[in-house]
Amino acid sequence: MAKKKKKAVQKGIEYEKSQAKKHRGKHLGGPGKPDYQRGKVKGEVKHWKKPVHSGVIKVAKQKRFSEIDSISGFTKPAVELAKKLNIKLISKGKVIK
Repeated sequence: MAKKKKKAVQKGIEYEKSQAKKHRGKHLGGPGKPDYQRGKVKGEVKHWKKPVHSGVIKVAKQKRFSEIDSISGFTKPAVELAKKLNIKLISKGKVIK
């Protein structure tokens, strides 16, 4: 039997860098800083197993981030709050409306 190839799993910082490149931004990272910046657009990347909750959306608004990219998606309250606060949500490469 042939062995199956394992899919390479990206870890936190690697995922942030790959998403920054995908969004055509410069990876910044670090505490209190956006994970990437493209012109005036500041973005946050979440590599969590659980969906992002509304608390993260509130913090992003305070830090003046305009995009959040999550590999695991967003909770329904988080999506509703992001709409009110005009924050763009991206999950698995697709913009959530």
